[in-house]
Order: sequence, then C-alpha cells, then structure tokens
Amino acid sequence: MIKLSRRRWVIISIIIAGLWSAYVLDLGPSSLSTGAGGLALAGEFFSHALQPALHYESPVPTGTTPILLRSLHAAGWTVAFTATAISLALVFGLSFGFAASTAWWSEDLTARDTAWRRILAAYVAPAVYGITRILINLMRSVHELLWAVLLLAAFGINHLSAAVAIAIPSAGTLAKIFSEMIDETPRDAALAMRDAGATPLQIYFIGLLPRALPDITAYTLYRFECALRTSAVLGFFGFPTLGFYIAAAFENLHYAEVWTYLYALFALVALVDWWSGKVRRSMLLWNQRQV
Repeated sequence: MIKLSRRRWVIISIIIAGLWSAYVLDLGPSSLSTGAGGLALAGEFFSHALQPALHYESPVPTGTTPILLRSLHAAGWTVAFTATAISLALVFGLSFGFAASTAWWSEDLTARDTAWRRILAAYVAPAVYGITRILINLMRSVHELLWAVLLLAAFGINHLSAAVAIAIPSAGTLAKIFSEMIDETPRDAALAMRDAGATPLQIYFIGLLPRALPDITAYTLYRFECALRTSAVLGFFGFPTLGFYIAAAFENLHYAEVWTYLYALFALVALVDWWSGKVRRSMLLWNQRQV
C-alpha cells in the first residue's frame, strides 16, 4: 500500500471538500444562464469602460461639484476612513498581540528565580493569553460589513461607527498575526539578553519586537489596502466614500459615471500599493543593514 505524505493528504482533502461543496451548491454552467436582457445590460455596462464620464450624464443644478473633483473628494474620504480605522486597529493590534504572544513569559526566555515570576508564568500569563486569544478570535470572526450593520443600527450613521466597524476585525487580525510573528522571530538576541539578566519586558521590546518590525510593517500596510476597499464599500451604507457615488450612479443607469468612480478607486488602490511597496523595501533594507 502506498503511503501518502501529510501534504498530499491535505491537498486531496481540499479537492474532496471542493467537489463536495460544488455538488451541495449545485454549481455548474447552467447556474450562470441568464436572459437576453441580462446579457444586454452587462454588455451596456462594460461598453462604457473605455468611455468613462468626464461630465454628469444628466442635468445637474448649477454649482454642482464637477464629477472629476467629486471623485477626488470621495477618494479623500475613503482614505480618511481607512487611515482612522487602521490607526485604531494598530493600537489595539499591538496591545493584544503582546498579550496573545508567549514570548514575554515562555520558559526559554524568562528566568523564574522569584515567586512572583513563577506565579506569573504558571497562572497569570496563561490566563491572559487564553482570554486574549478568545477576544481576538471574536473580533475577527465577524466581517467588517456586519460590524457596520450592528454599529449603524445602534448608533446611527456617523463617521466613528464606520471607522470602528473596520477597526474591530482589523485589530483582531493584526493582533493574531503580530503575536505569531513575534513568537516565530529568531531568539538568539533574546537568549543573549536573558543570559545577561534582562527582564521579560526588556527581552520582548528590545530583543524580539525590533526584529519582527519589518514583517509587522509589511502586514499592516497589507491590511491598510484591504481596509481601503472596505471603506469604499461602506459608501453603500450612505458614507461619502467612492462606493456611495458608485451605487448612486448605478441605480440611475449612469454607467459611464460608474466607471469614472471605479477608475478613481483603481487609481487609489494602485497608488497605495506603490507607496506601501516603497515602505516595505525601505524596511527590508533597514533590516538587512541591522543584520
């Protein structure tokens, strides 16, 4: 009998799960069938992709902001919501990431020469670790849009609700990834600090955190890009981001205007991607110089 490696079993399990899901959901080419009206609508929409609107497609009151300036203004609101949300998420992500990490209390990095340190390592730290892990799993298990629905129902349409709706799951995800990055950081410097008599907090903030900083920065920038798209979608709830104007133009069948706002979103994502790439490369060079 041929023995399969663990990796092959994982691949086979994924394939079986995919086929079973397709069967249960009754997926197939027939599910994509549509009437002539649907195909005509799709064709009309995509026909405007190469002809985005430079002016409004219907008459507007005198003094209305030009569509290109409105796109720029909406892009600014999209970035503002994103920056606010990720700033909040980063604060809580770093804090919860510390509590969800084992590096600051693990046996190989901390001395247990006093009764307090033994109690901390045996009872307090594991309890904090477990509670924090449960909390961050709860935070990231609910999607941003569902958080938006809950917060808007509770507090109404306001900018803080939108920012917090993005920040909560982002903070949970950042905390989980940060804790794992720090726990997987090479520990040679940390062990040297332990042997020199450094405290657990000194080991964490001087021996481990700086070495994980490039990866933490890169992942934070990735989450910023994700939050940018979520901020645009929040416009469908009435916030003045690009999604708000995309939805309004689509409802009025102004497809050329839709493409104008879509291209503004594409350009915004590309700009953020270019900027984050430069930051990541700078952090990588800095890390190489430190080594």
